[in-house]
Amino acid sequence: QVQLVESGGGLVQAGGSLRLSCAASGRTFSGYAGGWFRQAPGKEREFVAAISWSGGSIYYANSVKGRFTISRDNAKNTVYLQMNSLKPEDTAVYYCAADSRSPLVLRATKQIDYWGQGTQVTVSS
Repeated sequence: QVQLVESGGGLVQAGGSLRLSCAASGRTFSGYAGGWFRQAPGKEREFVAAISWSGGSIYYANSVKGRFTISRDNAKNTVYLQMNSLKPEDTAVYYCAADSRSPLVLRATKQIDYWGQGTQVTVSS
């Protein structure tokens, strides 16, 4: 079992930045792809970004491309999401996810091995 704990959410003004962290613990995280999803009130959970274990493959949703950057530090078992130029429409609960398969799986499905509990991001206008 892998436990994922997100941190770094909060309230920020439009145009500001936040960095989310997702720390993994439990069984080995080695080889797992990591990713971020978000869910706004009244909407379905949607894919944001995913990264392979090596960091060599990265995918973004079109809505965040150029503004968000996903990265990871495998020595710390942590995946990050740097969010810049935030907009009110980025307001959502952000969830970390991990899967033993390809990051393409994270982009394509919500049938994922592990989820975090979520962290709230609120962007004021």
